[in-house]
Amino acid sequence: MSDKPSVLFVCVHNAGKSQTAAALMRHVAGDAIEVHSAGTDPDEKLSAGAVAALAELGIGTGDERPKAIDAALLSQVDCVIILGRDAQIVAGPDIAARTERWVIPAETDTTLSGADRARAVRDDIADRVRDLAAHLTA
Repeated sequence: MSDKPSVLFVCVHNAGKSQTAAALMRHVAGDAIEVHSAGTDPDEKLSAGAVAALAELGIGTGDERPKAIDAALLSQVDCVIILGRDAQIVAGPDIAARTERWVIPAETDTTLSGADRARAVRDDIADRVRDLAAHLTA
């Protein structure tokens, strides 16, 4: 780990919410924050809806792919953000970081679907990421 502040974004599949948060943090903070993402039960590929919603803002995901939580990384990052209600990690002595859960209302909003839901999730996460970036770099 570097001297920079670090964050690990976690969701179940590491295909949508956590990848969105990581891409947005990289976009907002540049190289001022070390950014990681992982899933408790990773999918095979990224969510096409999440990737498209990011692309609308000119943000790419690079060569990112869904991956499992690395226990060593979990014990080293400064901040762990769990996105959504379903992902569970055990916050024990192995976790050196401040841990927080972001519940994203748009993901369960039955009035939204498809691209509209992906945009709403992205926008909710973007607001939170900006606040977190400011806090971590203060």
